[in-house]
Amino acid sequence: MAAVASNGLLGRFGQPVWAVLFPALGLIAIAIGLAKMGLIGTVAAALVLIGTVIAAVHHAEVVAHRVGEPFGTLVLAVAVTVIEVSLIVSLMLSDSGDAASLARDTVFAAIMIILNGIVGLCLLAGALTHHEQRFSLRGASAALCTLAAMAVLTLVLPNYTSSGAGPTYSTSQLVFVAIMSLVLYGTFVLVQTVRHRGYFLPDESDKTVDEPAPPSNAVAWTSFGILLAALVAVVLLAKGLAATVEQALIEAGLPLAIVGVVIAALVLAPESLAAYRAARRDRLQTSLNLALGSALATIGLTIPSVAIVSLVLGLPLALGIGAKGITLLALSLFVATISLGTGRTTILQGVVHLVIFAAYLFTTVVP
Repeated sequence: MAAVASNGLLGRFGQPVWAVLFPALGLIAIAIGLAKMGLIGTVAAALVLIGTVIAAVHHAEVVAHRVGEPFGTLVLAVAVTVIEVSLIVSLMLSDSGDAASLARDTVFAAIMIILNGIVGLCLLAGALTHHEQRFSLRGASAALCTLAAMAVLTLVLPNYTSSGAGPTYSTSQLVFVAIMSLVLYGTFVLVQTVRHRGYFLPDESDKTVDEPAPPSNAVAWTSFGILLAALVAVVLLAKGLAATVEQALIEAGLPLAIVGVVIAALVLAPESLAAYRAARRDRLQTSLNLALGSALATIGLTIPSVAIVSLVLGLPLALGIGAKGITLLALSLFVATISLGTGRTTILQGVVHLVIFAAYLFTTVVP
């Protein structure tokens, strides 16, 4: 994990100045509506967003280093997913784009970004530096097993039910799937943190990089507070920029499904960078904990939340993905099962995942 003391400019509470400055700038940009101040304001808001994402990664690593695995990665996964839910719900209520399919597009995009983009990047980066990396096969298998069940139940099965028209669930079916998603995610968290915690812990015998001592409680709590502020700033800035991105897509004649990709990419950026850094430090287990845990949290928390909003407010909710999406999802789960099925990875697995991710992005832009 990142060492706080490694930065030359330290703030009052042992924090780098930039790590405190960017979240503050993010909150200020939100307060003054910087993203709505023309082209210059939009560019400035985007730059502040990038800096805030990097700051969020720093503080997440500090907290994760303090609490240890696997609780550290769980903190970031849950925090980011909660913010993602609030962003999706707010856009659903504002009727931005196709509100009925926004949750589906965002969740599916998050799964593809995580399962192919983040995992592929981590496997490639780790292999380029360390040639071959090892991780806990039991932990990865447990996560993939749960992810496959949740993804099919929420994104594929709605296409084949007959109680409602189109890729939608009836009220009772939606309630059932929401409960099952919570049950599966809750059980996985129990296994990850209590009953079989060892499945998700890095093998200390494989550690090739010396890590500093964990930060103090004061530094960790300070980072936790700044992390929450940074995540709020990231999502609200992303929301402010979403309308501009959506309008640009419409003018360019591109599919609105790209909005879901943009939302998922922005919200997942802190976890992506944290997972990448861990892989470069030969901590692939931590990278996979972050990536697969985020995918599970995305479904396990997002789907029940948007289901509740849909049922309470009477908003339409289309969950079923099309034939192209089903094909890519099946391919991704199949390849992930094979590439993570030996407990060892090389550059080849990383390239394969990234190629699938490139195919997903290309077919989203050119359907």
